[in-house]
Amino acid sequence: MPTKGSRKSKLNLLRATHLSRIPWLVHGFSTRPGGSSRTYGGRTLNLGFTKDDPKAAVARNRQAFLRALGTEGGHKKIRGKSAQAWPLITLRQIHSDIIHAIAPPASNSPSADSLIRDQLAGDGLITNTPGLLLAIQTADCLPIILVDPKRRAVGAFHAGWRGTLKRIAEKGVGEMRRWFGSHPQDLRVAIGPGIQGCCYEVGEEVRGRFESQFAYAEKLFREVKESDPVREKYPLLFLTARAPGHGELPKKIFLDLVEANRQQLIAAGVAARNIEASPLCTNCRADLLFSYRADKGKTGRMMAVVGIRS
Repeated sequence: MPTKGSRKSKLNLLRATHLSRIPWLVHGFSTRPGGSSRTYGGRTLNLGFTKDDPKAAVARNRQAFLRALGTEGGHKKIRGKSAQAWPLITLRQIHSDIIHAIAPPASNSPSADSLIRDQLAGDGLITNTPGLLLAIQTADCLPIILVDPKRRAVGAFHAGWRGTLKRIAEKGVGEMRRWFGSHPQDLRVAIGPGIQGCCYEVGEEVRGRFESQFAYAEKLFREVKESDPVREKYPLLFLTARAPGHGELPKKIFLDLVEANRQQLIAAGVAARNIEASPLCTNCRADLLFSYRADKGKTGRMMAVVGIRS
């Protein structure tokens, strides 16, 4: 998933190689550098309306992001008329398996603009309507984009451990089939930057819940025994009456969230060769990406977007 920058906006966008070959598709994953926000160190591209960042700065960031994507409108002319900016459809993300199908607004239904204002609750969006941008916000969780090149349909999904446990990616494949007739083997998938298995430490209860749901859960987790230099140098200080005589240090448990979602997609019928995942870890690369864990809860939000050109 190479990085493509824009000199004018000084923003870095990530795009999936295989999705970039689809001529009618617009997609991208934002990163941290550039933008108008100063709340999170330097000038950053925070695209989420967080409590710490002024709304005006976020609005400027979103405008710059749309400009870098080529969907801002305004200055562009189509058949002699000014092009309109693409509506940005967002969600109030709740770590669920709720997926919304976005259709063209009818006379008695909400417009795309009102959908933005009302903030739909859920964690997945799908559409086959051109001229809309489906958007997912993240700061460690995975953004997942699904594209059906044959039926010109797209989806965007937010997958943390809770959404993954609820099979949000697998259900996304099913919803695209239900609404648009998509065949899983035709789908192309891009999993954007998120916290990787190297850094995603979870508790025993999370592992237990995954083991109750997935036969392959064992290979999603790895254990690392904590090290303590003092304990290793002076083991007699830590003698206990419990066999074998020494108190055991707890083990750290790490979840591979990317593999968990990849397995779900494959189980739903998506070909493994059609799944492209970013190797970037948000926690390791807090210089390039926003990370809730690395920034200890005070951080901005990145955005993954996908849309269909007319």
